[in-house]
Amino acid sequence: MEKEQKVLVVGATGGTGRATIDALVKRGHRVTAFSRHAEALEVGSDRVTLRNGDATNPGDVDRAVAGHDAVIITLGITENPIRVRLFGAAGTPNDVRSAGTRNVIAAMRKHGVRRLVVQSSYGVGETRGSLRWLERLFFGLLLKPQIADTEMQELEVRESGVDWVLAQPVHLTDDDDDEMPFASADGQVHEWKISRKGVAEFLALAAQAPEYVGQSVALSGAGLSGV
Repeated sequence: MEKEQKVLVVGATGGTGRATIDALVKRGHRVTAFSRHAEALEVGSDRVTLRNGDATNPGDVDRAVAGHDAVIITLGITENPIRVRLFGAAGTPNDVRSAGTRNVIAAMRKHGVRRLVVQSSYGVGETRGSLRWLERLFFGLLLKPQIADTEMQELEVRESGVDWVLAQPVHLTDDDDDEMPFASADGQVHEWKISRKGVAEFLALAAQAPEYVGQSVALSGAGLSGV
């Protein structure tokens, strides 16, 4: 069992955020689930506190960050990517990743919170040149604005001055597989898909483990089919 921590999950109602709550509780931590509609979560554990708030509102974020040992960010836009590309997101700001992360970093500095773990995406930053042609096409046609915001998010993290970890998963699935993923600081990939539960296992580990601090870590399925 790891040393108990108080961990804030920002973007807790998304698929990866929800799985991250479970992974943290399993490791013995106390969790604050932060989202605009956190009350919709059914967590079934007294180790989880639900907190409504908007990641793009600095005041909401400041109050949520205070008193925690670490923050995990799993922000994103869950709407249909075709609709978002054509018309913009209806319920979530297009810059939710970078704006929310900027607010978290400011609050962490204010309250002396050191560890920040952020779910980014494979194909951003250091792994930009490692995408296959199919992913390049998908990113360019459908996800261009979201990828641009993720690039800005990563820049905010790298310049934050806190103890950060960037997690870059490949294609996310809803498979019921909570195996620890293949993690590579060199951008290597095994399988080109990974379950959200697997990503959550890594995020929960990185909230305390020292070996990934200051690194961008590619996450992929643990199999060898993609080598």
